[in-house]
Amino acid sequence: MLREVTATRYIEPLRAGGSVPGVVEADDLGTYVVKFTGSAQGRKALVAEIIVGELARRLGLRFPELVLVDFDPAVAADEPHQEVQDLLRASAGLNLGMDLLPGAADFTPEALDVDPLEAGKVVWLDALTANVDRTVHSSNLMIWPTSGLQPPRLWLIDHGAALVFHHRWGASPPDKAYDFRHHALGGYAPDTAAADAGLAPLVTEAALREIVGLVPEAWLADEPGFSSPDEVRDAYVTHLLSRARSSATWLPTGFPSREELAAADAKRAAATEEGRPAWLKRVPDLHGKPSAERDWSGHVG
Repeated sequence: MLREVTATRYIEPLRAGGSVPGVVEADDLGTYVVKFTGSAQGRKALVAEIIVGELARRLGLRFPELVLVDFDPAVAADEPHQEVQDLLRASAGLNLGMDLLPGAADFTPEALDVDPLEAGKVVWLDALTANVDRTVHSSNLMIWPTSGLQPPRLWLIDHGAALVFHHRWGASPPDKAYDFRHHALGGYAPDTAAADAGLAPLVTEAALREIVGLVPEAWLADEPGFSSPDEVRDAYVTHLLSRARSSATWLPTGFPSREELAAADAKRAAATEEGRPAWLKRVPDLHGKPSAERDWSGHVG
């Protein structure tokens, strides 16, 4: 079972994501990034977080601990933004927290060299779970730790957009292929064949039932087309097990190199610039520094 904690202090909202998660302290003295049941994405995003995150852990990938957070909106009475208050008031009760990795940094290709097998495992997990939100433009990957004696490691976060099939049950066959050419780790020559050989046998019915069993019953209730939460759990197990067994039909291959991706981005940017009116082309970049202050990697110096 996932540990259950009680929120004792609401620290701040995180506006980078559409669901507006919040940083929360709990009675176990831990600090968590909490996703709320009252968000626009709804409970299914939290279901996806649990299933995909815990599956990642079973497959040997690094993923922060998940906890169930009992949240009383009164602990956020001082939050000044009305839209955030509306979200919190709609989220009383159990929500989902992810352990905050102190000092973690967003993944960038320049910051960490990822082994092809590890890259292949992440791509394989995303393909298995139909996670369409780990791209070169939005990696949902973190690097932690960023200092100290331990080497930096790749950590997975944010799987709310995965399991796209559960938004329209039956519309996506288990052997459906997705386009992962622009995956965040595609430039590391992901060894998806080796990943498939090692990971597919680990996706067993018993493992899936244990993982799906972690989802609170209330988050599976009232699902259209199902008579009970247990039926919904069975549907997740059946789909993912069938998908794992048909991996040969959807295994991603043929990733463009980082150089090819950079060239494509440059071509797209040039085409966008070409289409701008002349007056707009003269608008200075107020968000960056002059080119003389940038280093050769393109980072601001």
